[in-house]
Amino acid sequence: MPQTVDELFALDSLYSADELEIRNAVRVFGEKRLRPHIAQWFEDATLPVRELAAELGELGVFGMHLNGYGCPGMSATVYGLACLEMEAVDSGLRSFVSVQGSLAMTAIHKFGSEEQKQQWLPEMAAGRAIGCFGLTEPDFGSNPGGMRTNAKRDGDDWVLNGTKMWITNGSVADVAVVWAKTDLAPGAGGVRGFVVPTDTPGFSAPEIKHKMSLRASVTSELVLEDVRLPAAAMLPEIEGLRGPLSCLNEARYGIVFGALGAARDCLETAIGYAGDREVFDKPLGGYQLTQAKIADMAVELGKGQLLATHIGRLKDSAGVRPEQVSLGKLNNVREAIEIARTCRTILGANGITLNYPIIRHANNLESVLTYEGTSEMHQLMIGKALTGLDAFR
Repeated sequence: MPQTVDELFALDSLYSADELEIRNAVRVFGEKRLRPHIAQWFEDATLPVRELAAELGELGVFGMHLNGYGCPGMSATVYGLACLEMEAVDSGLRSFVSVQGSLAMTAIHKFGSEEQKQQWLPEMAAGRAIGCFGLTEPDFGSNPGGMRTNAKRDGDDWVLNGTKMWITNGSVADVAVVWAKTDLAPGAGGVRGFVVPTDTPGFSAPEIKHKMSLRASVTSELVLEDVRLPAAAMLPEIEGLRGPLSCLNEARYGIVFGALGAARDCLETAIGYAGDREVFDKPLGGYQLTQAKIADMAVELGKGQLLATHIGRLKDSAGVRPEQVSLGKLNNVREAIEIARTCRTILGANGITLNYPIIRHANNLESVLTYEGTSEMHQLMIGKALTGLDAFR
C-alpha cells in the first residue's frame, strides 16, 4: 500500500496523543467546513470572515498559545500543527488565524494594560472581535524603523496620523494594533503601540483589490487622519521596535509550520493524480522521472516538518531565538513553493485550474515567501548569527 509522507517519516511518533487529538480536530474542521468552499472563495476573492470567526473561536485556534483571558493556553508545538492544518486548506485561512492570534492578540497579551487585556482578549479568543496589526507602510516593509505614522500628544490624548499597508483583516477588524513614532524618545526608540478601535473617527481601512495571491483573505490599507485616542490606548509595557518585531517573530513561527501544510496538500494531490493519469498506457506515477520528483519533494517536506517540530519544542522549553525562527521560515517556505511548482508540472495543464489546489497554493506561497520578512532578510539574520557581522546596511 502507498505510504503518506507522515507515515514514511513516522511523524506522528513525534507528538503526544493530546497533540494529535487537537491537530486532528483542526484537520477535520478544515476538510469538512473549509475545503468544500475554498476554491470558490479564492476565485471570488472573498472570505466570510464574521461567520468563520465564531467557528474558529469555538475551535480554539485564536490565541491558541496564550494563557488566560479566555485563551486556550496550548503549547507552541500544538499551535504550529494547527497552523499546518489551516494552511493545508489555504494560506489565507492560516493568515487570518495568525494575524488574530500571533500579532494582534499577542501584542495586547504581552504589552497591554490589564484593562486592555480584559476588554479585548476574551472577545478576540471567542471570535466575537477581530483584530489587525498595523506596522508595514507603503514605503517601509523590511525597514519598519523608517515608518512615517506618528502619534503626537494633545493634552491627555494622542493624535495619530499616517498610513499602513498590506494589513490582513484590516477592513473587517474591530480593533487595530497600530505602531507609530512618538516624541517620547528619538528615532525608532520612540515607536509605541496603540490599541485603536476601528470605529474611532478618522480611522478608515479601504480593502486592497486585484490580488492574484491570498485572494481568500481580506487585505487592506489603514488610513489614520487625526485619530484621537485617550492616553490609556497606548500599550504601556513596551517601547521601541522590540515590541512589533517580537510579535512578528510569533507570526513567523506559525509560517514555519503553515507553509508545510500547503506543500503537503500539493504533494498529496500530485501523487493521487499521478496514480490515476495514464500516459502511454501506463500510470504517470509509474515513470522514473515522476517518482524522482515525488521522492525529492517528500524528502524536503519531511525534513521541513522535523525542523519545524524541533523549533516548536525549543519554543516550548528553553525558548527559541529569532535567528532560529528565521532558519525555519527561510527553509520551509522556500521548499514549499518549490514543491508547489514541481507538483504543478506533474498535473500539466490541469495544474493551473482551480479544480485542483496546486496553483492556488503556489500563488499564495508567493506572498508567504515575502511577508513576515523576505527570504533575503532571513538570510541576513542567519548570516549575522554565524558571522557576528551586521549586513543589513
